[in-house]
Amino acid sequence: MAGHSQFKNIMHRKGKQDSVRSKMFSKLAREITVAAKAGMPDPNMNARLRLAIQNAKAQSMPKDNIERAIKKASGADSENYDEVRYEGYGPGGVAVVVEALTDNRNRTASNVRSIFTKAGGALGETGSVSFSFDRVGEITYKAEVGDADKVMEAAIEAGADDVESSEDGHTIICGFEAMNEVSKALEGVLGEAESVKAIWKPQNTVPVDEEKAQSLMKLIDNLEDDDDVQSVYSNFEVSEEILAKLSA
Repeated sequence: MAGHSQFKNIMHRKGKQDSVRSKMFSKLAREITVAAKAGMPDPNMNARLRLAIQNAKAQSMPKDNIERAIKKASGADSENYDEVRYEGYGPGGVAVVVEALTDNRNRTASNVRSIFTKAGGALGETGSVSFSFDRVGEITYKAEVGDADKVMEAAIEAGADDVESSEDGHTIICGFEAMNEVSKALEGVLGEAESVKAIWKPQNTVPVDEEKAQSLMKLIDNLEDDDDVQSVYSNFEVSEEILAKLSA
């Protein structure tokens, strides 16, 4: 399992999700606003908006917050957010890809660069590490939708490329261009997904020891704590023993 997925599982087990719910809602709302502004404000006519709303609902974001974020896109005073990608190296030379939505590129670039530097990493040029990742669709379901065989069968029928099942749930990988089609097909069998989004999936992973893993997790945590950062991806991998120790 790639490092960032492992990191998410650790944070989930430690209950960190509750402490950052407000910040998470803010990031989800920003994605909804950007999606609504980029296309039609009607989710039935705007695939990106439909997915943004679905992901917000999966995180129990209140309906009023969702509607407010959509309305904000049509307001005369609504902010203009730019989609920006930053790439760099973290401790141990692992690759890190950061996606942001910002209304001030200089502020965000300065903040991201500072976080990398403090962690002993370095921010690189766009394209410096993303070549070692694939842009794919990721569809997640909670464990209770079915066992691994049921989900695997549904994923194959839907045209997905890969499935990873664990006690934490099911992660289905598909082609980036096929994401909407595959998610709709899966919805017909498994119900609405917990999340549907485009991700950067590492082509290969870099094993790291406990010390490096802790440093990398702090780097990712600090990046995700920034208001402008939407998602962070990395290609590190830790052993089950280290994972258990960090999850304690």
